[in-house]
Amino acid sequence: MIANTATSYGSLARSLHWLTALLILSAIGLGLYAGTLPATSDAEVARLAGVFSLHKTIGVAAFFTALLRIVWALAQPRPVPLHPERRLETLAAEGMHWALYGAMLVMPLSGWVYHSAVAGFAPILWPFGQALPLVPLSEAVAGAAKAVHHTSALVLYAAIGLHVLGALKHVLVDRDATLARMARGVSAGTAARHGSLAAPLAALLVWAAVIGLGVFAPAGKAPEAAPAPVASASESGWTVTEGTLGIALRQMGASVSGSFTGWTAEIDYDEATRTGAVRVTIPVAGLVLGSVTPQALGPEFFDAETHPTAVFSAQIAEGAGGLVATGTLDLRGVTVPVSLPFTLDIAGNTATMTGSTTLDRRDYGMGASYADETTVGFAVQVDVALTAVRGQ
Repeated sequence: MIANTATSYGSLARSLHWLTALLILSAIGLGLYAGTLPATSDAEVARLAGVFSLHKTIGVAAFFTALLRIVWALAQPRPVPLHPERRLETLAAEGMHWALYGAMLVMPLSGWVYHSAVAGFAPILWPFGQALPLVPLSEAVAGAAKAVHHTSALVLYAAIGLHVLGALKHVLVDRDATLARMARGVSAGTAARHGSLAAPLAALLVWAAVIGLGVFAPAGKAPEAAPAPVASASESGWTVTEGTLGIALRQMGASVSGSFTGWTAEIDYDEATRTGAVRVTIPVAGLVLGSVTPQALGPEFFDAETHPTAVFSAQIAEGAGGLVATGTLDLRGVTVPVSLPFTLDIAGNTATMTGSTTLDRRDYGMGASYADETTVGFAVQVDVALTAVRGQ
């Protein structure tokens, strides 16, 4: 029988119960295992990313399976407790079940929100997109989601532990049919009206506290605002008032994007001759690349500690398709020729510029142990956009 009765669980409820348990325990095991893995070589990072991808994918599957299970449970009669006279025990069991239902939703969903709010590796292995709607790329959102994910994990561990202990008690101490009802669909108990709002309300309070703790608890000193890009102005120079310096690449087949903060620019440009010069100084430590920022700033890639500054110096001139800044990029102790085509719109004393170019990380000795593009792509797209005012 597919549906529940007043004294037994139907086949669908039982199947969803055991499938949810399998998925959640698998996701937990993979998450804990990933936390023990090193990430010092191409092979190790690839293995780590693969384990995290599997962890995330199973987590998403667990979320939708649990959601279906809960909807089905709400639409079906709940079999009566076998010992209704034990009111406190019955209330505790019901409260634990509702807490477990919440954990089965909150833990994977908060992990998915974190995945959506950061740029990083380990994509979800499915064709339906990576990010949740309405979740922005935001360190604040990611931090709150991560806190909820970790706290909900503790609640889930406790709920699973109590659930297993309760099942063992029914088998070894009470010797009743509680486990047999879920395992084989055995009918047991006497049909009667049961249940109250106390258990779900208690569980709701627990989850309100878990989510509130993650979202509203202080996460330490708030980071200082990143310094805005500035420029040194000369008689013919321009001062940057706002701008972005972004990068994008492929990692584990997924797009990863980030940006640099705190960069400065010295710009000279003559409208009459359409020529000029530019020098951009970039603090490498100002890179923000989501969850992979520490790895990107490490010795294998930008090596920010040894090479704290990158400098782009170029001459501006008319090219075949428009203006081009042609010069060199000194990055990681290596100087490589770079051309940056860009568009320029000047209205009065205000100029707006956008440009893009593609670099090859191998030219700068980055990711030497990543010999192919399986883990990290070779191409790095650089996008620049800024607004500047004419020097007085």
